[in-house]
Amino acid sequence: MNTAMTDGQLAMTDAQPVFSRERLDAVLFDLDGVLTRTAEIHAEAWKRLFDDYLSERPATAGEDHSQFDDDRDYRRYVDGRPRLKGVKHFLLARGIDLPEGEPDDPPEHETLHGLGNRKNALFRELIEQRGVAVYACAVDLVRRLRRSGFRTAVVTASKNCELILQQAGLDGLFDEQLDGVEAEALELAGKPDPDTFVEAAHQLGCEPKRAAVIEDATAGVMAASRGHFGLVIGIDRDGQRESLLSKGADRVFDDLCQIGIESTHRETPPLLEEMALISDRLADKQPALFLDYDGTLTPIVERPADAQLSHSMRRALRDAAEQMPLAVISGRDLDDVSALVGIDSLIYAGSHGFDIRGPDLRMELPEGIDALDALQQAADRLEARLADVAGVRIERKRFAVAIHVRQVADKDLPQVCEAVDETRRSLEGLRQTGGKRLFELRPDVDWDKGRALRWLLAELGLEGPDVLPLYLGDDDTDEDAFRALRRLGGISILVSEAPRPSAADYRLRGPDDVEALLTSLTENERHA
Repeated sequence: MNTAMTDGQLAMTDAQPVFSRERLDAVLFDLDGVLTRTAEIHAEAWKRLFDDYLSERPATAGEDHSQFDDDRDYRRYVDGRPRLKGVKHFLLARGIDLPEGEPDDPPEHETLHGLGNRKNALFRELIEQRGVAVYACAVDLVRRLRRSGFRTAVVTASKNCELILQQAGLDGLFDEQLDGVEAEALELAGKPDPDTFVEAAHQLGCEPKRAAVIEDATAGVMAASRGHFGLVIGIDRDGQRESLLSKGADRVFDDLCQIGIESTHRETPPLLEEMALISDRLADKQPALFLDYDGTLTPIVERPADAQLSHSMRRALRDAAEQMPLAVISGRDLDDVSALVGIDSLIYAGSHGFDIRGPDLRMELPEGIDALDALQQAADRLEARLADVAGVRIERKRFAVAIHVRQVADKDLPQVCEAVDETRRSLEGLRQTGGKRLFELRPDVDWDKGRALRWLLAELGLEGPDVLPLYLGDDDTDEDAFRALRRLGGISILVSEAPRPSAADYRLRGPDDVEALLTSLTENERHA
C-alpha cells in the first residue's frame, strides 16, 4: 500500500466553530475530493476511457470527437455522479447515443455499461499502481468529530469505496458507509438527487436536519441542499466557490482544517505517535508554540521548588525559540517561571496569563491588579486558619493564592477544603479553581490560559492563515487553552502518562516526549 498524507492547510482567520452538538448529531462526507485525492485518479481514468474510445470511433456527422477535458468535462458531466450517468451524459453532449447494455457487459462492449466497466478497470489499475493519497486535514476532522461525539458516514457514488478506504488506511473510521454498490441495490437515485445522503442519515439514526454534509462537487451540494440537511459545506479545491454557493452550500472552505468544533463532550485524546500528524498540517505554515511548565517541561514533583528544567530540555527550548515564536504559560508567578526556564528570548505568561512579559512585550491585567488586596487578605487568613494542618503550604503569588495539599493527609483534606471555601465567600472579587493536588484563589475575572493564549496570538500578529498554533499542557487549568485552540483550529496536546478525558487533540506521555516533539518541530522548521 502506498498511502500519502497531503494538503495540511489551515487558515486561522476563518477557523471558527462550525459543528455544534447542540445543532447536529452526524456529519456525512463525500469520498473523492473530500477525504481522498482519488478525484484526480478518477479524472485520469475518465480521460483515458473517452480519449481512447473517441479516437477509435469512426468519424460521424454531428459527433464531436475532441479530447475529454479532465477539468471542465470532469466537473460538468461525471464528478459525483453514478458511473452509468457519467458515461451517458458526456457522450450525449458529444452527439453519441449508445445503448445501455447490461451491468455485466465486458469492457470491450460498445454500451454504456461496457464503457463504464472499462473505466472502472482503468481506475482500479491506477489505484493499485499509485495507492491512495488522503487529505490530512479531512481525516483529522473526522477523528476530531468522532472524539466530540458526532456520528460519521462516507457517502459516495463510487463502487470502489471499500478498496479506496482500505488502500488509504481509513477503513473502520466511519460508523456507516454508503457506496454505489449499496445505492444500486437499494435502487437509490444518484446525486444530484438527495436519496443517498438521506439514506445514510437514516442509517446513522438521525434526521437530515440534524446532520451536515461535506462535498466538493456541485452535484453533491445540490443533493444535500435538496435533502434539507442542517448544514451543507462545500470544499473549494478548484476555484468553484461561487458555483458551490449558488448550488446550495451554506459555507465554503478551502480546506477542512479551517473548521472548528464546539463541544463540551470530552474523551481521551489519542497518543501522538507520528510526527506526520502535525508536519502535514504545518505545510507552508509557521508553528507558534505555547507550553505549560510543571508537568509539561518538567515532571511533577513533591516540592514546586524542585521542578528544575533539565539541560537537554532547556537546549531544546532555546533551539525551538530560534525557529518559531515560543511562550511559556504557567500558573507560577511570572518571575518564578522565567527564572526557572532562564531563557531571556522567550515570552512568559505567569499567574495563568494575568501577567505577561517578553521582548518588547509587557501586560498586567488591570482587573487582576484590582484584586491584589483581597488576595493578600485571603493569604493571611488561610495562613492563620491552616497553621496546624501538617503538610499544607500557602503560596502567595502576585495574582493568586495557591494552597498546596500534595503532602497533606487525606483525613485533613476536608478541613482545608472548608477553609478555602469560607475564605473565598468572605471576600469579594475572588473565585476558586484547582489543579493537581492544589486549591487556588484567583481574581474573579473572565480570564484564563485560553484567553491569554488568544491575547498573545493577537498581540504578536500570529492570527493569520500562515500560522499554526500549538499548546501543550498537563493540568485542568490547561483545558481552557485546549478549548481555545479547538475553536481556532490549532493543535492542542495533553501531557499525561495515563489516559484521561480532555479537550485536547492528542496526548504525549511526559516531558521526555515533549522534548522529542520540540526537537522534531525545530528540525522540521530548519529544513522547511
